[in-house]
Amino acid sequence: RIHVMAGRVPLGTDRAAVAGEMETTFIENLRYAADLLSQEDMIGLLEPINNRITDPRYYLNTPHQAAAILEKVGRPNLKLQLDLFHCQIMDGNLSRNLETYFPRIGHIQIAQVPGRHEPDSPGELNFPYIFEFLESLGYTGYVGCEYAPKGDTLEGLGWLRSYWESQGLQHGGTSKAAK
Repeated sequence: RIHVMAGRVPLGTDRAAVAGEMETTFIENLRYAADLLSQEDMIGLLEPINNRITDPRYYLNTPHQAAAILEKVGRPNLKLQLDLFHCQIMDGNLSRNLETYFPRIGHIQIAQVPGRHEPDSPGELNFPYIFEFLESLGYTGYVGCEYAPKGDTLEGLGWLRSYWESQGLQHGGTSKAAK
């Protein structure tokens, strides 16, 4: 799997004025990339990045826009990389968005909103609920952690150990019953 970036709206340009041309170019580029990736049996991932906080000029901003582009591109080896941090900022309604776009999701990324820190830091998102919801949908892929740890890396993964224990799992995600 590889993250395929969408690019930025040129400086000093009105987003609405170039949206059609940018979409056309992006779709053509994605078809080309998808065909190359298919030769290597690889999946391309499109990640909507919020333009409210993170990157005001980034072209691809919502899962709705990404899904529409994926539909137009029409290549099965292109999927949605849904970063819940960006999704929450742009649209909220994570449960519905996960359910709606689940067939198109190729990767999930997480960070707490608004600080973009560990999932157990204060914020808007209830990660135990989100993880259970992903399981109920049948998600079996990886969940990437794209956050800025408040301390060092190992300390920043303490939430994962606590989550595993709350689920009756050993460190590493294996069932205690299996041991």
